[in-house]
This record gives sequence, structure tokens and C-alpha cells, in this order.
Amino acid sequence: MGKKHNMKSGTDLMEVVVLKDKFTFNPKEGIDNPAMMITDDTDCMSPPRPRLCVLEREEGETYGFNLRVEWGRQGHIIRNIVLGGTAERSGLRDGDRLLEVNNCYVDDVPHAEVTRKIKRSGYQLCLLVMDGEEYELALSRGQQVRGLARTKKDEDCKPPRLYHIIRDPDSGLGINFTPVEGEKGRFSVSLVAGGAAEKAGVCKGDRLVWMNGEMVSDFTYSALSRMTRKCGDRITILVIDSESEKIYMLRQMPILPIMAVQHNLPYRARKLQLVSEPEGYGFLLRLERRLSGSTYHYLRGVQGGSPADRAGMRDGELLLEVNGESVEFLRHDEIVNRVRLSGQQVSLTTITALGLEFYTELGLSPLRFSDDDAGEKEKESSDPPNAEEQLTPKEMEGLCTPRLCSLQKGPFGFGFNLCSVPQSPGTFISQLPLGGPGQSAGLVEGDVVMEVNGRNVEEKYLEDVIMLIKEGGHFLSLLVLDNTSYKKMKMTGTSTIDVTDREQDEENDDISPL
Repeated sequence: MGKKHNMKSGTDLMEVVVLKDKFTFNPKEGIDNPAMMITDDTDCMSPPRPRLCVLEREEGETYGFNLRVEWGRQGHIIRNIVLGGTAERSGLRDGDRLLEVNNCYVDDVPHAEVTRKIKRSGYQLCLLVMDGEEYELALSRGQQVRGLARTKKDEDCKPPRLYHIIRDPDSGLGINFTPVEGEKGRFSVSLVAGGAAEKAGVCKGDRLVWMNGEMVSDFTYSALSRMTRKCGDRITILVIDSESEKIYMLRQMPILPIMAVQHNLPYRARKLQLVSEPEGYGFLLRLERRLSGSTYHYLRGVQGGSPADRAGMRDGELLLEVNGESVEFLRHDEIVNRVRLSGQQVSLTTITALGLEFYTELGLSPLRFSDDDAGEKEKESSDPPNAEEQLTPKEMEGLCTPRLCSLQKGPFGFGFNLCSVPQSPGTFISQLPLGGPGQSAGLVEGDVVMEVNGRNVEEKYLEDVIMLIKEGGHFLSLLVLDNTSYKKMKMTGTSTIDVTDREQDEENDDISPL
């Protein structure tokens, strides 16, 4: 037999058979003689087969690729794949064309919107891609790329649904799971009539896909039962109706939380529209380190009557986006520049600290559900109505954690007085003038001062603490804890180092008035 050589000319591939052995032409066989055939490979190629790539990244890790549009080429192009990174491990290849993001067709969607969808996916991302050469070949043939996509929208195929269920005092969670006979890792939902799950919107016969951040496909029934018992007063589940599940399985489509329509999740990111005044927007942007060790940008020192105050900004919220752009991988100075270059108006997306913890524990991004395009019409709110009333006593106890308050000096000082027990180290807040910087920053009378500008002062006397405050100039950062929690922490022997450690590096300067 001969050797095969592929020759590429333009977008056509030609397969040429080169003979080793001598051949005598037989006119009766003509060109049907296989040894004489020169075939246009494009005529016998199988239809292009898009590939599904599911990317999962860790906190602080990128997806490991760039998405570009290039002159003279169509489509959203995958480029600069990081060696050994998330994208490469998932099977993405340089030059691939992106067809779908999380089950949404995007080939004809503006590039900026596609990148925004990707950035809002959080720690998990589902991409449908096609080899670049196959994509261009399909276009040259006049094929509709949309027809090659994996997902053909079907009225009978509904997206999965994400529910948050709060235990009812009488009927509990009101939900049970039954193994689907002969199917490992598949569970059917049964409900208590009028129970919490039914009221939340879960339907009898739904299939359980995911619970509290864990896919259940590898769970045994006993393991799932143990997990359900450990859920306590709340549970977050992903379900899908049985008919839609069959369609997903037939099309080999994964069922993931990032594809879901959300129902009654307890925390939502909020969009704030601020219109600047000559004095600015009236808040501080502060880079702070959480107990987990991760750093986030907090909104602090909201001035009463300022644009930030009128927009509904709350002291202690975390910043997620500036003008629709995620700030996860931006430096402090880059974020500040984006706000200042916005001119007279800026759009900020924020969430409370409790909200961030909720989504982080589930492995989800709060941005994914900040403007749910699946048609959910719930009002956007960082907290549900009376959110604190829905917290369990244990969760309420967890709220007693140190608070970092950032202040900017006003005409009459920082707006608080310091006191101490005579002849003893340690200081606490007293006399907060109404509407002053201290009150606006979230200080409360009786708060124990643990740090001043990143330095621990629990064992320092009043005079030394006042000196540290004066050395800070017009800006002041105080880490405080309410008196009851502070005493409890000391009685239990909890190390204050765990909650007050602030690296003395460039982060100390990352406070920016805006």
C-alpha cells in the first residue's frame, strides 16, 4: 500500500495516495480503481463535532485562556491557553471557536457580553467549542453554525432549578429522596404536603442533582441520607424534572448549578447607581483580609446624605463589579482608577459579607444570579426581607465577629471618644455624635478597640492608642468588637491573632476615598 500525505490549500484538504508498487492502468476499471483515486477529503468528512469542556477552578485561579476576536476571522476565538491550567485540563485547544456558554448559544452574541457571561460563572464554567479549522470549513460550505451546536432549544426541555429551603418548625424541610431503581446516583424527590420544600416550589418527582455544593451522582442512598441529616435548618438543592433529565442525558449534556434558574436564594448581589458630586461619591474603598486569608474590597465610611448613601450603599458591603466588570483579579489601584474614570456616574455591584459566605460555601458566584436571565422576577436584594429574623441562634452568634471600620476625619475630628478602665490597658468607644464619621463608619458605643491602623492595641494604654490615631493623619482604620463578644472570646481563650492579623505591607495604604 502507499503512504498518505495531507496537503492543505486554502480551506480544502486533499488526500493523495502515493504508490510504492508499479501500477498498470486498466481502462475497464477507469477511475473507479482505488489505487488511482485522488479524493477531495471535504466530500467524505464527517460533520463537525463540537466538544463540551467543563472548567473548574479554585479561588484566586483563572480559567487559563483568553477569548479574542480577530481581524479577518469569524467567531469568538480561544487563545493563549495556559500550560497545565484549567482550560488545558478541560480539553480546550488554541484556535477553538466558542459556541455556547453554560448552555447559552453565543456565536452571534457581542464579544463583550460573552466575556461577561464567562466572568460571572464563578468557579465552574461549561463551554461548547468547535475546532477552528472545522468551524471555518463549515462556514465555507454555507452551513449554519447554530445548527451544529449541541443545544437545540426544546419546549419540553426545561433548565434545572436551584432552591433554598428553610426548615419549618412542625414539618421540617418537608422533602425526602428515593433512589431511582437500577440507577446509581439518581434520586427522586418526594414531598410533605404543605411543607417547606413544596412551598419553596420543589415538585414531586423532580430529580435531585446537587445538594449544598455537592453533585449527588456518586452518592449512595445512605451517604445522601447522612448528608441530609447534617443540613440543619437550611438546605440548597438543584433539581430538574424527570422528562428534561432524559433529554439532557440523551444529548449528553451535564446538569450544573451554573445553568439553573434560581428560586428564593437568600442573598442577592445588588446594583448601585451613583451620581457624583463635587466632593465625590462619599465612601471609602478598603482592601481587607478576611479570616479565610482571602482579600476583598469593602465599601466603608458611607457619608450621610452622600451619593453613596442615597444609592443605598451599606457600610461593610463587598465590591464585586465596577460598571459591569468583575474586580476579582484587579488590583486596588486599578479599581480606584475605573471608578474615577467613570466621570459623573458609576455602577457598582455589591453583596453583604454573609451573602458572599453563602455563595462561597456552595462553590457558586453571586454574580451568576445578580440579574438572572432565566426570567426570575424576584426583586434584587442583598438580603431577603427580615433576613436576620430568619437566622438560627447559632448563625446569629456567628455574627459577633470583629468589624473593620474606616473613617475619614471631618471638621470636628473622627466623631467618637475613647475611654478606658483606669490604670488598665485596653480602650473602648464612647460618645458617638449623631451623623459623625464614627457613627457613619459603623462604630457603636461600648465597642472594644482591637486594632488601630493595623496594629494590635488590646494591651496598650489609652495615651498610646490616642498617639497612634494622631499618627494616622486624616484617615483611620479601627478593628472593633462589641463588648459582650470580646469578653466571651477572652473567656473561651480564643486567640485574637486569628481575627486581628493584618499584614504590615502595601495593603495598609489600600484605603481610597471616592
